Amino acid sequence: MPGTAAIEVVDLGKTYVTADGKIPALERLTFRVEPGEFVSVLGPSGCGKTTLMRIVAGLAAPTNGVVAVDGVPVSGPQRKIGLVFQVPALMQWRSALDNVLLPTEILGLDRAASRKRAHELLDLVGLAEFASRYPRELSGGMQQRVGIARALVHDPAILLLDEPFSALDIMTRNQLNTELMRIWSERRKTSMLITHSIPEAVYLSDRVIVLGARPAHILDIVAVTLPRPREPAIRVSLPFMQLVDRIGRLVGLEYV
Repeated sequence: MPGTAAIEVVDLGKTYVTADGKIPALERLTFRVEPGEFVSVLGPSGCGKTTLMRIVAGLAAPTNGVVAVDGVPVSGPQRKIGLVFQVPALMQWRSALDNVLLPTEILGLDRAASRKRAHELLDLVGLAEFASRYPRELSGGMQQRVGIARALVHDPAILLLDEPFSALDIMTRNQLNTELMRIWSERRKTSMLITHSIPEAVYLSDRVIVLGARPAHILDIVAVTLPRPREPAIRVSLPFMQLVDRIGRLVGLEYV
């Protein structure tokens, strides 16, 4: 019998009620994310991926079904979850260090210990020398690194990432994929990434949950059996490209 899942989603559904009627967003989703696992949720734009993330994070309520974190049904935001958003939304009047420290202030954590951890995390994401810089002095990729450090500063057990690299150019995106891989390898946080990039999902994940068009429904859950640790060169390997091709065909991409 499997143990307690870090994240368990059972028969999850979400329907929005609008002036134009009911709009189904999620349809009977069921899956598990095991402790320490990196899982990506992939699907076309507008299929309901962010809605799923918001429900798992406790920021929205489902219409039906259950989401449990460490065996406890989610009823609201939880300290054990760290969030990285598509746009880092840093406070422009706070330095990189002070932006990272924000969750610890909200949670009332020890100031000295939090500052030490924040400096360690800025070093982990390669920004130790930019601790005193303000967001306007940082590139988009650097700002997203600050967002990742901020999500980790209160030492959550689970990291949820909602398309954190989608606004970046492909070179920066690939660099941050490698950084995220390194951070995950060092910290082994249970991670769930929302993405519409098939190569990104394959490169980072242990499994990829492939969703169909809205209302989101599971087409397949694909195991990524590529060895770890993974170097960027694996992206041009035959097994990598075969996985990308398989997932592409699931979501309806045509190849000549």
